[in-house]
Amino acid sequence: MPEHVADGQLASPTTEVRDFLRRRREQVAQRWADEPLFRTVFTVSRDEAVEAGKAVVDALAQVADGGRVEDPDAAGFSMVREQLARMQVARSRAGLTAAQVSTELDTLRPPVENLLADDLADAPAEHLRACTNTLTVLLGTLRVVVMQTALSEGQALIDRQRLQLMEVATPVIKLWDGIVAVPLIGTLDSARSQVVMETLLESIVEQHAQFAILDITGVPTVDSLVAQHLMKTVAAARLMGAECIVSGIRPAIAQTIVHLGLDLGTVITRAGLADALAYALHELGTDIVNSAPGDAGQR
Repeated sequence: MPEHVADGQLASPTTEVRDFLRRRREQVAQRWADEPLFRTVFTVSRDEAVEAGKAVVDALAQVADGGRVEDPDAAGFSMVREQLARMQVARSRAGLTAAQVSTELDTLRPPVENLLADDLADAPAEHLRACTNTLTVLLGTLRVVVMQTALSEGQALIDRQRLQLMEVATPVIKLWDGIVAVPLIGTLDSARSQVVMETLLESIVEQHAQFAILDITGVPTVDSLVAQHLMKTVAAARLMGAECIVSGIRPAIAQTIVHLGLDLGTVITRAGLADALAYALHELGTDIVNSAPGDAGQR
């Protein structure tokens, strides 16, 4: 009795596809190993590509077993999401667009459909057609999973790069023993303000700083949200044992702060970074003395 017949009844298309994938796991993986998506990603050996193909076939068989061939969130796909992400990223790094990767995914379908047609050669034409449609839907869902994974990985990469840029744009400078400064340039938002706070607090601990200067000369505007972030940073620095000084409050920003009714009375402020440094040095018992014009010639 043919494998696709059980007790005189034809198996359901999803069951048929599941059993087919399990029976032909090796053959499908061997054929996929020669397709660009696998061949150009797994370059160490062909066996590596075959094993990757087997993992994907196993995932598809599990999805078919659950009958959720149209659902990208089917449990079976979780087995290979990480692997599919690596494959997609590798092809993107090679210069392929999402559309080109999608085209490479399409090339996986004909070898499997040909094997299915051979496997069900003696089955009724209508049953073969139903099984082929189910397999097509399943592979189409696989493509959706890959595209979703690509978008997720792409967003994660953007988030990592954005965080790295914020960290680069928020350096903590050691000005003197016990004194660190953060020269802020550009717009402050919640995410960047959090990076400023974390970076500054880490530096206070590492440098055993007693004073931390937040210089906002390069910050174009200050609104209530930015002021709140500054106050939180000042409070956090104090909890770490450091006094925080805010410098670079320009006339326009001062007017804005007054207009908003914000109380910065507990915050030490200075006109510029040099003034803030002079204040911190004085508090540490070190004063800066300007030399007389003739002193340089006497040395």
